[in-house]
Parts: sequence; structure tokens; C-alpha cells
Amino acid sequence: MRNTSHASKGAPDQRDLFAKPVFASRDRQADADFDLDRFRLRMKTAMAEALRPHDRADIAARMGRMLGSGAMSKGMLDAYCSPGKDADISLVRFKALTRATGAHILWDRAIADEGLTILIRDEARLAEIARLQQEQMAISAELKRLRAQPVILQRGDAAK
Repeated sequence: MRNTSHASKGAPDQRDLFAKPVFASRDRQADADFDLDRFRLRMKTAMAEALRPHDRADIAARMGRMLGSGAMSKGMLDAYCSPGKDADISLVRFKALTRATGAHILWDRAIADEGLTILIRDEARLAEIARLQQEQMAISAELKRLRAQPVILQRGDAAK
């Protein structure tokens, strides 16, 4: 059994890197289980967390430059992040927010209910390597199955 609280070697307070998968396998949430209000609250909370280490006025100004001057204000950001407000952020503004904050994890939070996971930069190449390795194993298994039966050539008999 794998030790999930501490690494088997190294410092006793070092966490086991394998205790939690980097890319959790997700299933698409059933339509009957989808709750728009819960999704809205989860996204507003995630955006508020992404903004926490930043000055909201600065982020609004950065977003405004991306969207066109005067397109964003701190008050608008506050409304997008407030659970008590019905203001929903548009996709274009959401993209500007993720760029301005560097919080690309927001994309992952937005699509998690669909059973999807965001891959960033070389993670996509790593996933392609794993896919090719899986395909290579399937081909190897098929070759093994085919080689397990003897091949009897009939051409040599016909020439006699």
C-alpha cells in the first residue's frame, strides 16, 4: 500500500507526490445534476480567489486595455465575484480576467463539470506521448497474439 501522508524516503514532513493525481479523471456531470446557481457560485468564488493576491483596480485596468479602454472597472469585477449579484462575466471578459491574473486554473474550474481537463503547454505533449505509448502497447499485444500461431506457408508446396 502506498504511503499517502509522507514520502517513504526523505524528510518526514515531505508530502507524497503520488497521493493526489495531477490530472484527476473526471466524468461529465449528468444534465439532471447540473445546477446553474451552484455553478455560478463556484465560478464567482474561484474568480474571487484568483483576484485575492491582486489589486482589483489594477486587474480591471489591465483587462480594460485588453478589451478596449473603459471596458472594465473595479466595480464590475466586484459584481462578477459577488455571490449576491446576478452579474455574469462574458466569455471575452473571462479570458481577459484569466490573462490579467495569470489564473489559468479558472478555465479548468469552468469545464470540470463537462469531464474535461485543461492541459497547459508541454502537458499536451506529455498526454500525446502517453496516448502513443498506449497505442504502441496495443499494437505489441496484437503482434504477440498473431505470432502465437504458427505461420504455414503454402507457396513452397505449390512449386513442387
